[in-house]
Amino acid sequence: MNKKASIEWLVIGYHDLKSAQLLFEVNHYTDSIGNDLQQSIEKILKSILAYQNLKILKTHNLYEIYDSIKYKLELQDNELVMLEKATEYFIEDRYPNPNYCLPEKGEIKEMLEFAEELFDRVCNILDIDKSDVTK
Repeated sequence: MNKKASIEWLVIGYHDLKSAQLLFEVNHYTDSIGNDLQQSIEKILKSILAYQNLKILKTHNLYEIYDSIKYKLELQDNELVMLEKATEYFIEDRYPNPNYCLPEKGEIKEMLEFAEELFDRVCNILDIDKSDVTK
């Protein structure tokens, strides 16, 4: 177990989550919020790999990361759909194109709630006190 490494991943994931929350509260652009949410979820999931001293996958595909940790974290079908949507928020090439659209505000609100709950759940699974992450 590598609790220190997992806390480091959770801290930066928490920072992305808080940024997304603040941007949502001021009605900022949903694509920017979505990018922060994808990054938050990615880092939260990767904290499980860090905890187990496993190789950190060099991917932004959230389902691919989840597939490597599902023995430790079980997600429901509706949560897997959230991973799929959030993966689409991270766009390395953000230039407008026919397949690019801004996420709806309601969808972003649901994703915020999912990310917050995922953060709490992973902290519990890894037996990490949230105050060690959020200070």
